[in-house]
Amino acid sequence: MKKHNFNAGPCVLPKVAIDAAIEAIRDFDNTGIGILEISHRTPGWERIMKETADLWRELLNIPDNYEVMFLGGGASTQFFTVPANLMGKKAAFLQTGVWAKKAAKEAKLYGEVEIVASSEDKNYSYVPKGYTIPKDADYFHITTNNTIYGTEIHEDIDSPVTLVADMSSDIMSRPVDVKKYGLIYGGAQKNVGPAGVTFVIVRKDLIGTSGREIPTMVNYNTHCGGEERDKSMFNTPPVFSIFVMHETLKWVKSIGGLEAMYKLNKEKAELLYNEIDRNKMFKGTAAKEDRSLMNVCFVMNEEYKDKEAEFFKFASERGMVGIKGHRSVGGFRASIYNACPLESVKALVETMKEFESMHA
Repeated sequence: MKKHNFNAGPCVLPKVAIDAAIEAIRDFDNTGIGILEISHRTPGWERIMKETADLWRELLNIPDNYEVMFLGGGASTQFFTVPANLMGKKAAFLQTGVWAKKAAKEAKLYGEVEIVASSEDKNYSYVPKGYTIPKDADYFHITTNNTIYGTEIHEDIDSPVTLVADMSSDIMSRPVDVKKYGLIYGGAQKNVGPAGVTFVIVRKDLIGTSGREIPTMVNYNTHCGGEERDKSMFNTPPVFSIFVMHETLKWVKSIGGLEAMYKLNKEKAELLYNEIDRNKMFKGTAAKEDRSLMNVCFVMNEEYKDKEAEFFKFASERGMVGIKGHRSVGGFRASIYNACPLESVKALVETMKEFESMHA
């Protein structure tokens, strides 16, 4: 039976990236040594590092005055690394979920934090509107997609101060105007690769602006470097994760880049949301205008609440993997990241229709 992977992360990856990774484990770049064993100073690996950064620049149209870094520690490490590097006295946050809340908590170690708006009052089921960004903040932090709650900021907002974005779960899903951001970061494992590597895109003039002395590994200057060292290779990088990212971005480019990716992602999301809205047994949990294209959250309608466990079993028996909702929301969550095929979304929709025909 074919399995349809809707896990929220680590996520489904393109088959071509997996196949390339399997081959590289056996023999990387015709060296006779596998990717898991090679030195990161191998010329072939230095080429992969450069090509990966070049793919990021090409796909996102990243200007030359931005650095692209591949680091360890996940997005959670960036929660304190960002303020260590960018925060002088104050940072502002839009609190749209637990990850944004955790990022704000870490920033408080470095100075004043202002929460300009929060949707916690309704369990983060919407994205706040009509807030004012304080002009005395060193930066304004947003989380563009909220995996747990299924909400997303769909446009690149205008900010009077430096805009910082955690794009862990929707990066490369649509075109982004990088020039509107001072810094973009995220873990790769939602959309661009496996767990183990974190991407950081930062405008060069922001590096070293906090005025504080910080540990070497937390300092962005350490990783963007100059002539004397390779970028993101101050220490051994997460080689295998970066290699799979490299292959994943090659796949994104091969299908037409981010415009084509965005079109496909909208098609998948529309198909699933339309079924949720049509089906008598289900309802969405996020405000319709803020629904995520990446994480589709839904629950049983009240009159069918007793069927929740039965539907989960029914869907699992038909190959649906990872659709159980996060405990803070309940119900179901289908994560339909870039590499999730349209075929899988159609299979889930048919499963929902079949279940409705049996019970509604």
